Amino acid sequence: MNNLFAFLFRYRGMLVFGLLEVLSVFLLLRNSSYQRAAFFNSANAYTGQFLAFRTRVYDYFRLVDVNRALIEENAKLREQLYPPDTARRVAAVLPVRQDSLSQARIQRLGRPDSLLLGLRSLPAQDPAYPLVPARVISNTLRRVDNYLTLNVGSQQGIRPGMGVVAAAGVVGRVKVVSENYATVSSVLHSKTAISAKILRDGTFGSIKWLGDDPTHVQLDYIPRQNRLVRGDTVVTSGYNAVFPEGVLIGRVESFVKEPDKNFWTVQVRLATNFANLTYVYVVSNRSQAQRDTLEVRTGIKPEGGTP
Repeated sequence: MNNLFAFLFRYRGMLVFGLLEVLSVFLLLRNSSYQRAAFFNSANAYTGQFLAFRTRVYDYFRLVDVNRALIEENAKLREQLYPPDTARRVAAVLPVRQDSLSQARIQRLGRPDSLLLGLRSLPAQDPAYPLVPARVISNTLRRVDNYLTLNVGSQQGIRPGMGVVAAAGVVGRVKVVSENYATVSSVLHSKTAISAKILRDGTFGSIKWLGDDPTHVQLDYIPRQNRLVRGDTVVTSGYNAVFPEGVLIGRVESFVKEPDKNFWTVQVRLATNFANLTYVYVVSNRSQAQRDTLEVRTGIKPEGGTP
């Protein structure tokens, strides 16, 4: 306490001066409308600048959470682009329950939101291809067999064989999974083959990387009698049950007829830029297990599948 009194006594002149300055400013602002307006305008400007700076700093340190929330939202929205098989079925093809609640729902929606297939009710709006967002933490481009590493694994429901897509298009297929990580064979892999089709006329083929240019792949098995157009859109066919039908792969850039082949040699520019790939989505096909079981029993190997 003695030290406090000694401090106040030593700096009494400065403290009194500061108190008088504050009092004079207060009286000036209280009795002068012009000075009061000028003071508050300046104070608002400086306060706004400080708050804006604080917000930028705060936003920077929460970018990870913001990006995570955005990619989860994008996954939910992108699921709506992949309609299930039952979505194309209408009440005239499959029977719908005749109870009053189901009929009232159909009247309200204009279409059924569930379908009765046999004795099982199938929700038409339930996504057939749920997406799991993931971040690319490792990626190779210049090897013959290129891989990606994702920060999701078995704990997030990832299994070997699942497809991987990005916002721009197809990325690859899950090869190995641990608890929290997954290794993906990308499109830029010598053994990756993807069943594809030309969107304009529906001609089916197979996408394969030749091992040199990471921006181009080759579209095989397009018959020579087919008419091709530069810029044709190439999408997934949905034949191998790994990717939904209609996911963008790329666009036709060039094509030539070779005398010893019955098919076009077609070069496709990839829609996905693997050089700056950051966020992807792992695709889960809910009907794949049933389809794989049936095809194994009948000895069918999906065209364009990955060995």
